[in-house]
Parts: sequence; C-alpha cells; structure tokens
Amino acid sequence: MTDRAADTAAAITVTPALATPPVERPADAPAHGLGTSLPPADAQAKALGTYPYTADLWAEGLLWAAVLRSPHPHARIRRIDTAQAAAMPGVRAVVTHEDATGPGGLGRAVPDRPAFASEVVRYHGEPVAAVAADHPETARLAAAAIVVEYEVQDAVTDPEKSFEAPPLHPDGNLVRHIPLRHGDPAVTGEVVVEGLYRVGRQDPAPVGVESGLAVPRPDGGVELYIASTDPHTDRDRLAACLGLAAEQVKICVTGVPGALGDREDLGFQLPLALLAVRTGSPVKLAATREESFLGHAHRHPTLLRYWHHADREGKLVKVEAQLLMDAGAYADDSAEVLAAAVSFAAGPYVVPNAVIDGWAVRTNNPPSGYLRGEGALQVCAAYEGQMDKLAARLGVDPAELRARNVMATGDTLPTGQAVTCPAPVAELLAAVREAPMPALPKDGPVEDWLLPGGPDGAGDPGAVRRGVGYALGMVHMLGAEGTDEVATATVKVEGTVATVLCAAVETGQGFATLARQIVQDVLGIDEVHVAPVDTDLPPAGPGGHGRHTWVSGGAVERAAKMVRTQLLQPLAATFGMSAELLSITDGKITSYDGVLSTTVAEALEGKELWATAQCRPHPTEPLDGAGQGDAFVGLAFAAVRAVVDVDVELGAVRVVEMAIAQDVGRVLNPRQLRARIEAGVVQGVGAALTEHLRVVRGVVRRPDLAGYPLPTALDAPDVRIVALLEERDVVAPFGAKAASAVPLVVSPAAVAAAVRAATGRPVNRLPIRPQSAVGGA
Repeated sequence: MTDRAADTAAAITVTPALATPPVERPADAPAHGLGTSLPPADAQAKALGTYPYTADLWAEGLLWAAVLRSPHPHARIRRIDTAQAAAMPGVRAVVTHEDATGPGGLGRAVPDRPAFASEVVRYHGEPVAAVAADHPETARLAAAAIVVEYEVQDAVTDPEKSFEAPPLHPDGNLVRHIPLRHGDPAVTGEVVVEGLYRVGRQDPAPVGVESGLAVPRPDGGVELYIASTDPHTDRDRLAACLGLAAEQVKICVTGVPGALGDREDLGFQLPLALLAVRTGSPVKLAATREESFLGHAHRHPTLLRYWHHADREGKLVKVEAQLLMDAGAYADDSAEVLAAAVSFAAGPYVVPNAVIDGWAVRTNNPPSGYLRGEGALQVCAAYEGQMDKLAARLGVDPAELRARNVMATGDTLPTGQAVTCPAPVAELLAAVREAPMPALPKDGPVEDWLLPGGPDGAGDPGAVRRGVGYALGMVHMLGAEGTDEVATATVKVEGTVATVLCAAVETGQGFATLARQIVQDVLGIDEVHVAPVDTDLPPAGPGGHGRHTWVSGGAVERAAKMVRTQLLQPLAATFGMSAELLSITDGKITSYDGVLSTTVAEALEGKELWATAQCRPHPTEPLDGAGQGDAFVGLAFAAVRAVVDVDVELGAVRVVEMAIAQDVGRVLNPRQLRARIEAGVVQGVGAALTEHLRVVRGVVRRPDLAGYPLPTALDAPDVRIVALLEERDVVAPFGAKAASAVPLVVSPAAVAAAVRAATGRPVNRLPIRPQSAVGGA
C-alpha cells in the first residue's frame, strides 16, 4: 500500500448506518417484550428519509467504479485491451482477471464463478473488467472504451439440451441429480392425472440502489461498507479472490433496505475491493437498474412433469415427478434449492409412495440462486395444479380433496423424515374454507376500478368471471442437509442500558426488534441498543429460513439469561434463597414470598454485566442416494384461498382477496408478523401474474422496472389473515416458525387455482399469461 493510501485511510470518515436508539415512548406506556408490537428502532428515520443507506456513503478522496459486462451469453475472449481506457484523464485504475490473482472464486455455496471472465464468458452481463475514476461518468466512459475481442459461441439456453451439450464449465453441465425413491415405486393408482408445468425467472428486484464503498487498509487489506446479508461468507470469498488473509478483509454491514435473497452479488463487491486495494483510495460503486438485473441471481426457472396416482375416493397412492431446474451459468446455491424442491415435491400431503427425480443443470442463461421460498414455490405451483386436476377428474370439490390427504404431525415426508414439529395443515385449510367470501363489486364508476384492468381494461363487464382457488404449502426452516447452524451473541448491560452484539443482519425480517424484545423480556430493561454488524463479530450465518429468529435470537436469549443470573445471584444470596425464586416483571425484581422487592435499575446501579452465548440447533444429514434422510430441522405450513376476477375475453386478472391461515408457532411481534405475511402474499401475487425476467436466447430483455413490472399498491389484493395458529415448536428457542417464505410459496399456486376455476383453463405456467386466462363459459 502506498504512503498516500495510508494517509487517505487515516483521514477517511465513513458514515455507515449505525443502530439507532429505541423509539421514545411515554413513561406510562405498557412494558415491552415478546408478544408485543414493539416498533422498529429505525422506523422513524426510514419514514423521514434520514436513514443512511449505502448509496449515501462518502469518504475523502473518493473514486467511482464502473464494471464492463459481456454483451454475449456465450463467447470466447480473444483479447482485452485496456490501454485506451487507462489513458483517459481522471482514470485511476483498470482491472481484469489478471489482477484478481487469488485462488478463490465467487458464489456463496459453490465458488465456481471467476472474479472476472478470462477465457470465456458464460452469460449475458458477466463482469469482464472494472474501472476506477475521479467521476462516475468518467468511469462509465472508460469502461465502455475497453476493447474486448469476442468469438461468439452457440449459447445453450434450453436446460433440456444441457445434458447433451458440450461442457459449459470445467465442472460439467450437471450440477446435481437427486433420485428420490419412497415406498413401492411399482404401485399404481386407479386414477392417474398428468401435468406439465413451467415456472419463470423471478427477480428479487430490490427497490434500493445496490451500492457500496471500499476503503483500503494500511495493512494492504480492505474494508467494505455494503448491504451484505451474509458478511462472513462474503469476507471469506472476497479474501480468497484477492489473495488476502481473511483478517485483512472487513465487511461493515451498512443500511440494508430489505432483502429477499442475496442482497448484493459478490461480482458487485469484488471490483470495489480490488480497485480500492489497487488505487489505495476509497472507491464507491452504485449500480444502475440494468446492472442490478444483470448482476444478481434470480429464482430458478423450472420445468416440472407430474403424475398423481389416487384411488376412487381421492386418496393419494403415489406421486411421480421430474423436476428440471435451470441453474444458469454457475452452480452457486442450486444444489440446495434442488434438495428443497425434490423433498417437497408432493406437498403437505400424505403420500405413501413417491418416485421423484430432480436435476439442476448449467446453461448460458443468467445465474440462478437463493430467492425466498426457493424450490418450494416451484413445486407448490405444480402439485397444487395436479390436485385441481385430480379433483376435476373425480368430480370432487378441490378443497375437499385436499382435506382428504393433508399431512399431520407424525406423518412421513417422501424423504423418510418424520414430521415431528406441529403440522396443523387440516386446521389451516378449514380456516380458509370457513372464512366469509368477499362481496361482489357493485355497478358504478367507483367500482369500475375494481374490474380487471380498471375502468378501461375490461372489454365488457359481462365477460368478467369470479374464481376461487385453494393451495397448501410448506417450507423448511434453517439450513438443510448437514448445514452447521450456529450463531453467537453478546449482551452487555451498563447502568440501565443494554447492548446486543450479534452478526445477524437486519434485512427487514425484524431481528433487531426481536433482539430488543428478548432483552426486555429477560432482564426487564427498557432501553436496548443493537450494535452495527461487521465481521469483527463472531458469525451468525445468512438471513432466511427463519434463521435469525431461531438461532440468533436463541443466542441472544441465552446470553441475556446468563446476565440475568449474574444480576440475581447476589440478591438471592443476601436473602438466603436461590436465584430461581426471583422474578423480573415490569422492571421490578421480586421474590416468590414478597420479602425481596426492588427495581432492576436499583439492582444494576454501578454494575457492568455481560455474557456471550451460542445457539446451535440439532444436526441434520444429507439426502442419500435414494433421496432419503433427516435433512430438515423444522417445517412451516400455510393455506391460502384466492378469489380472483378474470376478464375471459381479454385475459386480464384482478386478485380480489387472499385469505391466509398460517402455522406460526408463536407470535413474537403481532404487527411485524402481519406485515411480513402481507408482504409475502403480495410478492406471491407478483410471481403469479407479472414478474418474469425475459431472457431470449440468453440475452436479458428490458432489464428495467418497465420491462419487469412489479405489483403496485393498485395490484395488491386485500390480504385477510384468518388464522395464526400458535402451536409452539418445542425444539425452537421461542417456539416460533419462519414467517415470510411460506405465504410467498403458496400464494402463486392459489391464484393459479382461482384462475383455473374462473376460466376452466389448465393454467400450467407462472406467471400466468393473458392467453392462458382466456376462456370460460
């Protein structure tokens, strides 16, 4: 590192998104803790626009980065000439694969992706080079001035052709094959229905700008201020690519505006770090919307073929399925996503026999990866389509057919794993069946807005048909197949203020609020701060699957209880009793017999207490060669009833209402839980009707929010939460279950079922195209 870089690093003032203090409340407000609707500490700052996101970061001597991406989905690189770009005034550095000399690769689960393309590009938008300059426009112009000589190759974009295509990657085209065999594969049912289903490429489409700042360190390392959801894994991967020790790379999590999967792709973070090290100056990169669509991973497009076997009464006998997932150019999380899809391919139903094959393959399409409800969403759309087909074949009400087959605690998954957690699927279905139906719209100018497409959308109000559809679904909690889930947390108390230190990233799932509630509940302390997250803290793992509620929250609770013991033991000893005989309620410490009564504030006066604890759930195991094994820690379930209006002449669909009943284990924050469920439902409506990233022969078309329509407030249906079933999972620290993923998983299948009911059409692909919704009597 140059002397100038050392001076710059010493002079840099970075303003990350620090943890804000709890929202002030009146002195006579009720005590807070688990089970109350404690508002997020940062809610006011976000509402007022004063919350600092990564795009707001600045440092003295700041440079700007730009990335050159491949215009081809598949090509050989014959030559890269950076001379013209490097000679431009204001350009400080140009980097390519030759500068990323570390032995590592990108990708959180499988590091099979190079830092920059070197000999070959494998997808449209793959990074080839990056530039740092004094001004963002200069950086973009310099990136465009880099000369890359390509020899375009035939792109393999059909996953079915990937099996026979030449290898697209040194590791081959097949990422994983899971052949699941359960029960007697030779059994057949009296009634068999077959279906072919397709699920498209959904994008996380983060509304916030994907941006970050890298700052060089005097030891030759780098600090990154980014909205990472898994900072320790990111640090390790980046250090490997840079050829640095892990301790030379520090990630400070800054201003995460929400995340539905990986918040920012490592291919975005690496150029920042490399350019900062190369120039010895801080470097900032703010991605355009197009770069966001090209850079991060998407939901796996999936082709699903099913055969459902049943007896004459509609009881399932066997499920056969073939699942083909498009991993895109690199493997990353595809093996894990495939495991979830195969394991849940029969849904929350009792299936004594199953023959399920799943494949994930590489293509020259954009990379696929983790997106909330991964694997489970795709198969839910297919097996619920099959249940509707089976009901129609037997002449049975679709909801009744589902009720005859629902899973319960003690039943067995097709993977051979017993369902030991609460599985109130029958109760969830009954709740949505019994919920009142929404009223029909009246004839009038105001109600015209409630027609599909608005007042000018419906060709004729008489062509509008109403449909009702049901869907059941499930997701797994925490990691799977032997993932070592562990989190560490420290709780410090000084005076009447507590601080929680934990590397669990607040991505909108409410962990920071939950941590405050836990400490309030255990210690009776009202003022609780959650410290900013960086990689100097012990790892807590990535967000998703309810991990931070269960594992990180469990670590916070254990640490808080250890501090509680430190606080109560001296008091108990004074009165000759056990600390277990003392309780903390509403900020007061009392003994069982009333002899001791004091406030927490008095007991803490002049003391500094702290404790560190870990939480690690029981282990799981990988699926074996027949797809069998105890691969999951726990499961969460939901039932959704969708009511839609369809213009059967134009194919326009309006989702009128989504009624949902969910298995939540325990409600920890009622308002926050409802908000997360509603958000999951609306995202599911987007997956059902509008969200599809179009890729034509490997090239992303219209990578913007005009070409990728997200559901707006006008598209959002009424979300009626008809039941939150609280049957605590005894192995979870609080008994709570994952909340956000399962509404998203089930909602698209319910919308498709309702459109089928309204039109009589098969509706076998997501998102639903207008031509699929045309029909009906």
